[in-house]
Amino acid sequence: MRRSTALIIAAMATAPEPKPVPRALIEKIGMLSRARQSEVEDFVDFIAMRDAASADTERELSRMVTAASGPTFAAVWDNPEDDVYDAL
Repeated sequence: MRRSTALIIAAMATAPEPKPVPRALIEKIGMLSRARQSEVEDFVDFIAMRDAASADTERELSRMVTAASGPTFAAVWDNPEDDVYDAL
């Protein structure tokens, strides 16, 4: 079963800037049968989706840490001495 093209594109959008694919690798893939080329494509799609999921998990963890630390920082930040910075 083919993975959704939209999911793959979204996964690749979160990836770092791609490097050029070595010509030797392209030639090796070109020598494979169509069925094997399809397997290579599926594997690349899997890696891209796994990387996107990892990035999503990292962003979610950052959001959770920020939300959890808010009340603690509020106790330090919310004081009359620092009220002048609120106007900036």
